[in-house]
Amino acid sequence: MEEPSNEYVMQQVAHGDLDMLKVLFERHHKHVYNFLYKMSNDKMLSEDLTQDVFYKLMKYRSSYNNGNFVSWMFTIARNSLHTHFRRTAGKNDSMELVAHRLAQPEKEEEYSHLHQALAQLAPSDKELIVLNRFQEIRYAEIAQIIGSTEGAVKTKVSRALKKLKTIYFKEI
Repeated sequence: MEEPSNEYVMQQVAHGDLDMLKVLFERHHKHVYNFLYKMSNDKMLSEDLTQDVFYKLMKYRSSYNNGNFVSWMFTIARNSLHTHFRRTAGKNDSMELVAHRLAQPEKEEEYSHLHQALAQLAPSDKELIVLNRFQEIRYAEIAQIIGSTEGAVKTKVSRALKKLKTIYFKEI
């Protein structure tokens, strides 16, 4: 028997069947956590924000308009991360703080050369690569998440990958 689509499950949640939220959680919590961790480099923050994302899915379920569920969910994750850094950084730009944290990985963890190169990218470039290459989200969905066009996202991802390649091979 075929599993129900994410969109169908979210429609059920939107109509009050909150037990169905656990289906979405089981399917996507690791993807949301991995995205948040790669963007923040903070395990505890990523765990907290992952829980917050699923809380917001429940809280704002009535605002779900039957669109692409994954795009909607990652938009919430992305906004949660930006909101967290805006609140904790005061007047500092939230994405600058993300870049600073990425440039200083936790000492107890070892990062691969690729992750070190990825950390040197601008946060917006890193975000596009993480969404597209690590989370395997299609260009059209990323365009919805960041409020852009599919063509612009393809171009931005291509440019970000070129920057990553330059950084990666410069340091070998």
